[in-house]
Amino acid sequence: MNTQQRTRIKMCGFTREADVLAACALGADAIGFVLYPPSPRHVSVDRAAELARLLPSFVTPVLLFVNDSPERIQAACAAVPGALLQFHGDEPADFCAAMSQRTGRAHLKAARIPLSEAADFDLLEFAHTHRSAQALLLDAHVDGYGGGGKTFNWSLLPPNVNAHLVLSGGLTPANVGDGMRALRTHGLSLAVDVSSGIEAGKGLKDADKMRQFVEAVRTADNATSH
Repeated sequence: MNTQQRTRIKMCGFTREADVLAACALGADAIGFVLYPPSPRHVSVDRAAELARLLPSFVTPVLLFVNDSPERIQAACAAVPGALLQFHGDEPADFCAAMSQRTGRAHLKAARIPLSEAADFDLLEFAHTHRSAQALLLDAHVDGYGGGGKTFNWSLLPPNVNAHLVLSGGLTPANVGDGMRALRTHGLSLAVDVSSGIEAGKGLKDADKMRQFVEAVRTADNATSH
């Protein structure tokens, strides 16, 4: 049973120094950098390394890949010390596990859940297949990759997933509390991941929206700890 009280927060899709610093000041636990060139939030490996150097102790950089090559993944890991890997494409479980072993970095694996038929997605089987992942990131399946800012039907997911879960996909300050209440006890733990819901434009974060998001998460935490 999940008895956690403080939900960990990952914010993703950063391109600017000021946004990274603001997110860290607000209490983000992890900062994500998108290394998928077609994404409007894409940054180069060198840029990700520059931004990651701004992170204080105990704030984790996360490198997001989509169907990338082992060589590029290794190069990114060499450039960004201590980063987690996030596989957001069609990477098979053995590839993800091999890259974790080769780089010495834990990985997250995105489960791309259909918008209309979430019940048809076998999350229990997915969790078993990707059991080497540190956590499963629950995102909505949209055309393309890298997150589409859409929510899926949280109520259709199974209540007994043997994995740490990260709720993603269309989260905002207005709905993150609902998502947390819906899924808090469904896995071994629950974290949240936000990108478009804290933006003024793609890749351009809004400090006020980031603050509102963190406050909404803490409010939901406090409501369940009493």
